[in-house]
Order: sequence, then C-alpha cells, then structure tokens
Amino acid sequence: MPIDPDFATALEAHSMEIDEAIAERLENYARILWKWNEQLNLTRHTTWDLFVGRDLRDCLQLAPLLEPGEEVLDLGSGNGIPGIPLAILRSDIEISLAESVSKRANALGEIIEELQLPVPIYGARGEDLLEDFRFSTIVSRAVGSVAKFCRWMEPHWMNVDRLLLIKGPKWLEERNEARHLGALANLELRRVAAYPLGDDAESEGVILQISRGKRGSD
Repeated sequence: MPIDPDFATALEAHSMEIDEAIAERLENYARILWKWNEQLNLTRHTTWDLFVGRDLRDCLQLAPLLEPGEEVLDLGSGNGIPGIPLAILRSDIEISLAESVSKRANALGEIIEELQLPVPIYGARGEDLLEDFRFSTIVSRAVGSVAKFCRWMEPHWMNVDRLLLIKGPKWLEERNEARHLGALANLELRRVAAYPLGDDAESEGVILQISRGKRGSD
C-alpha cells in the first residue's frame, strides 16, 4: 500500500529518495514507536517531519559507512535509533541492540517482534556485553561525550574494531575536550560524514569514526 502522504511529503522536503518497500517498513516502525510512546517516553520526534529530518537523516548518513556482513551493535539504543532503521535499510548486515534500562529494552523487544526483524536485543550494559561478544562496529547516538566513550572503550578494544558516533554541532568541543584529557591517545578520530541538520547553515551533524591507531587530526 502507498506510504502516508505526510511521510512522503516529509521525505520530499528533506530530499530523500527511498525504495517504496523500505519506506513502508520505516513508516511501520515509526507508527509502532509512536504507539509505544503513549505509555513509555521513547521519543520527542512524533511528527513525520521530525522523524525524517532528525532520526531518518542520521540513519541514512550512517548506513553507507557499514560494510556487508558487518556485526554491528547499537549501544544505548533507547528508542531503536539508529539500529532498527539500519536493520531495515541494510539487510546485509547483522544488527544487535543494547539497552540497559529494562523498560526500554522490553519495549524494543516488542517493537522488533512486531516488525519481524532478525535483531537481538540485549538488556545489558555495554561493558558487560563486550566481555562475551565481539562486534566489528559499535554505533551510537546521543549517548555520552567523545571523552566518555573513549575512556569506556579502553579495556574493550580487543572486541571492537571501531566506533561510529552520531554527533551534533558541539562535536568539535567534545573532540577538543577528549584531546585535552588525553582520551584520544593511541586512537584515531576521523569525521567520516557531515550533513546539515536544517536550514541553519551552522547546524551540522557529523559521524565520527574512532579506532585504534595513530591519533587523527580531523
């Protein structure tokens, strides 16, 4: 069936072209998420414009950075973004979700089941999960500063190849703080995507890649 006209209008307004079958699945996810939001605060983006312009925009920038067959963990998944849209957009990668807040983890489990997605959800802290599992990439949005992530990852790099962090306009401040604290020592940080978040030219979203190696300059 055709997608909601308001969803189609939002996609057009943000210059996004998505295969119709995938768009239908993304619409279904948004509707299920909003239904859950009535009983559990999962998102403030409860219009098509906000879903497309904030949530989906980040996911569409992140999706091309992942290689086929990658094992990806969405850490601190919260409402399932970016993990669930990534699973819809990229059926050729293995996505897992980690959410330590039990109510949210349970809701994510119900959402995934209703969407019939092959996505495991772990109701656990990331450091506990990485004691037993290995992932090629950890993705995360709005969960801690760059310095906090780097410090947290120090004992776990043997089980992760890289981090891909979705950040807003304050990413430069976070990078500088991490450098000042020495959190980026022996790590390479690169900005691998940059994109406008709205009409304001100064409002830029980025995706930062952090991995072991020589300290990067970007």
